[in-house]
Amino acid sequence: MSDFLVAPDPSLPRLTRAVSGIDHTGVAVDLRVVEERPLTIFLNAQEIVTAMTIGDYPEELAIGYLLNQGMLRRDDTLTGIDYDEELEVVVVRTERATDYEEKLKKKTRTSGCAVGTVFGDMMETLEGLTLPAAELRTSWLYELSKRINTVPSLYLEAGAIHGSVLCRQNRPLVYMEDVGRHNAVDKIAGWMFRNRVDPGEHILYTTGRLTSEMVIKTASMGIPVLASRSGFTAWGVEIAREVGLTLVGRMRGRRFVCLSGAERLVMDADPEAVAEEGARHRRKGSGDNS
Repeated sequence: MSDFLVAPDPSLPRLTRAVSGIDHTGVAVDLRVVEERPLTIFLNAQEIVTAMTIGDYPEELAIGYLLNQGMLRRDDTLTGIDYDEELEVVVVRTERATDYEEKLKKKTRTSGCAVGTVFGDMMETLEGLTLPAAELRTSWLYELSKRINTVPSLYLEAGAIHGSVLCRQNRPLVYMEDVGRHNAVDKIAGWMFRNRVDPGEHILYTTGRLTSEMVIKTASMGIPVLASRSGFTAWGVEIAREVGLTLVGRMRGRRFVCLSGAERLVMDADPEAVAEEGARHRRKGSGDNS
């Protein structure tokens, strides 16, 4: 935990709620379930979207969402970020005047949970994009998988949630969680923007599926590697190959599959020397995260 710059804190009372019920045998059970609450994001005077979120890191979520939708530019100067917890509103203010009325008319529903949206012109952010020629050692993948999937988190504690982790080599740095994988990666993007992090030597790890939206967001952030314990969608793979993103999925124990950007892989670890996953890696009942 001490190695993380930002790590989950599943003990925070605002993120979960105790709920009583019965199990399949009729026995009474008490569970902690993840909270959902709305967060309305404004860019200057314009309301952009209301997202369902667990409620932590609202400022990072707002900034990252606006960045990944192409509404906030990497070189924009922020003049203010105002969060009102009672109203559940974040207002991001920029030195540049903004007006996205036409862009807001073109949003399209995607497969992402928690009502993810992607704008019709989002693919334009990938035009002319060149990702860094970074290397990816398989020893890093094995170490990251072990450390990320055993760290205390809402993912292990309550399920029904996704995580995204910004990593460098074999070190996980920033671990964000939310009810939608797109929210979790937006928080990462917002944190990187606020801390002026160079994406070129980093890896993005996600607990969710490797979909087109995840690939687009990762590539537009300038991160050359996207990895997951879950599987792929065909369009996600196609876009990753088009932009030169290394895409690694089905990371479980000693196993993984790379469907794009294999030229970055350095096979420096013997899979037979890697232990298979234990029960602690995946809490029973959290299968809805895949």
